[in-house]
Amino acid sequence: MPAQNFVSMNFEATAQLNSLRISPRKVRLVTDVIKGLPVERARQELKFSAKDAARPVLKLLESAVANAVHNHHLKPETLVVKHTAVNGGSILYRWMPRAMGRATPLRKRTAHVSMVLSGEVDEKAKAVAAAGADAPAEKTPAGKAE
Repeated sequence: MPAQNFVSMNFEATAQLNSLRISPRKVRLVTDVIKGLPVERARQELKFSAKDAARPVLKLLESAVANAVHNHHLKPETLVVKHTAVNGGSILYRWMPRAMGRATPLRKRTAHVSMVLSGEVDEKAKAVAAAGADAPAEKTPAGKAE
């Protein structure tokens, strides 16, 4: 079957979190757990994780779900975490005083986290949104100020 004739009903929604003040190495431990999971299962994993990075990643997941439902009209029950990427952000350099008047650098690392969700389109929501976009807004007279 040629690839040109294949039409997939799966669409993607993304969300990004920039300059998270947690080391990328620590954030990857959390995001690797939820890759490939359905959104509901990923929420449970993140809610009960003991890692500090789980809370911001959960907020990112919720943002990605909201983007999928609102912007792309995807069904929330079909969403799956398709891809996560954790890259290094800017590094804050600080100094640690040491013996004999020396100082050694401290590198406070930040992370850029991106998440891609995949799911099926909700045709009803898409039709409602399209109908609402085409209809002109109703004009209502403003009340008189006294």
